[in-house]
Amino acid sequence: MVFSMWSAKEIQSQLAIINGEKAPDIVIENATYLHSIFKKWMQGNIWIQGDRIVYVGERMPAILEGTECVDASGKKVVPGYIEPHVHPFQLYNPETFADYASRRGTTTFISDNLILFSMLDQQTAFAFIDQLNELPFSFYWWARVDSQTVLQNERELFNTVDVVKWMERPDVLMTGELTGWPRLLQGDQTIMQSLMESKRLGKKIEGHFPGASERTLARMKLLGADGDHEAMTVDEVERRLQQGYAATLRYSSIRPDLPDLLKGIVEKEWDVFDHLMMTTDGSTPSFYREGVMDQCIQIALDAGVPPIDAYQMASYNVARYYDITDLHSVIATGRFATLNFLEDEYNPVPTDVLSKGKWVLRNNTSSDAFKAVDWKALPAFELPYELTDEDFTFTSSTGIQMVNDVITKVYESDLDLSSPTIATGDECYLMLLDKNGKWRVNTMLKGFGNNLQGFASSYSNTGDVLLIGQDWQEMKRAFNEIKKIGGGMALAENGKIIETLPLQVAGGLSVQPMETIIEEELAMKKALKERGYTHGDAVYTLLFLQSVHLPYVRITPIGVVQVMKNERLIPNIER
Repeated sequence: MVFSMWSAKEIQSQLAIINGEKAPDIVIENATYLHSIFKKWMQGNIWIQGDRIVYVGERMPAILEGTECVDASGKKVVPGYIEPHVHPFQLYNPETFADYASRRGTTTFISDNLILFSMLDQQTAFAFIDQLNELPFSFYWWARVDSQTVLQNERELFNTVDVVKWMERPDVLMTGELTGWPRLLQGDQTIMQSLMESKRLGKKIEGHFPGASERTLARMKLLGADGDHEAMTVDEVERRLQQGYAATLRYSSIRPDLPDLLKGIVEKEWDVFDHLMMTTDGSTPSFYREGVMDQCIQIALDAGVPPIDAYQMASYNVARYYDITDLHSVIATGRFATLNFLEDEYNPVPTDVLSKGKWVLRNNTSSDAFKAVDWKALPAFELPYELTDEDFTFTSSTGIQMVNDVITKVYESDLDLSSPTIATGDECYLMLLDKNGKWRVNTMLKGFGNNLQGFASSYSNTGDVLLIGQDWQEMKRAFNEIKKIGGGMALAENGKIIETLPLQVAGGLSVQPMETIIEEELAMKKALKERGYTHGDAVYTLLFLQSVHLPYVRITPIGVVQVMKNERLIPNIER
């Protein structure tokens, strides 16, 4: 496990190096390194044994037999970058994302447990985490207390006993993100109890409060929230800092707010960088072509943030907030040997990356991919049923209209909903189908496409199937295709399958390297764009069609719901 301390034997070996009785594995000589506590560049030599720094200072070891000596002259050495808010299941998986991110210096991940919590029994989920911990990266986790949507078994699934078992793990650092906070304000005792347990166990509570008023922020602070990553304007950052929140600034595929936020903070001359973090908030794969936390640091540098502050926002500030500085983000004795070597402090893309004592990148050349996870442990995606003509029964003219990628509103359709095809316009039939075939929800979706015959996706908030299109036969064809390929996305047109994006792990994740996933994602997005998708990120639209933490109307396993009014507009139908 990540938090297990070094054994007595390992510590004796480390002491033997200090005592001049043994040689270290690696020595970084002539290092100009960022000392996070002094907040300045210092010179020295860094001795490393296994995955741990055993000494930093002016001395050299007495014995160097078999030691790898690295001359860091002319380089700047900084702590490995931390991504404090990872959703590691956006087509990619935690292993492929970490492997990819590490080549650009992001080697520590504080990750969403939602998929593991909702899809796996606890023993299997924890075994999966133990496999990830065999990789030379650092994985930490959140403990979710709500599903982001409305499940039929929500209270049963997110019961306090099971949630607390996650919180009790030392590698779970945070409770949240708290998307179900409106229910909490309405007096939900299950969530309240989970938050009280979180406080007892000393875990941070992360909010999810887009557009929250000062009053809402104050109420949520009293209920236990410690931080929030939803500020979209400088005023909203100020509001959070005034109420004592830790503010994580976002640069993501649907909310690329970071440049404007940082420029505004620099212009206002606020001395608050010690209290800020940054995140890419689970962006879709192609967003990461320009890097992960290195991309955020570059944006900070471009905005005029002093270099040391820019690096601390992606390392030490996170470690200090989550109380893991004894292991991370201080280049000093006893910490993990996780270091990024830079040409200079104005270019955060490293030339070399050492992660827990292993070279991930050496002289701009990547090591082989690190693999440790047996993906067969996750349940296979199998659809144990066929679609029938009766499934394509649309009885309500009430539908969902897209305002942008993620915001929706209610609309009324004038179409003949008994017609198996829609000839023109930007309205599509929309169905949510239980992966086990027990229920369905049928409605209309306006603004997703205007020439889209059939599209199916098992990538969704709940792992159930989303079916969208203007031709029932092609919708059925797309459904049959994802059934055949074991999950993913499929686009059907004129009797053929035009494009697929296979997601072999539980119908939601790919096992391909990030570079491959990026190409597949771009191909599918291009095909959808050609068929009338005009918003920013179609993958996020699919994820958020079910997400009740966003306004105003969503399709969920219990039916189509009006979020703010907590009202069911169209019920689900048993099959």
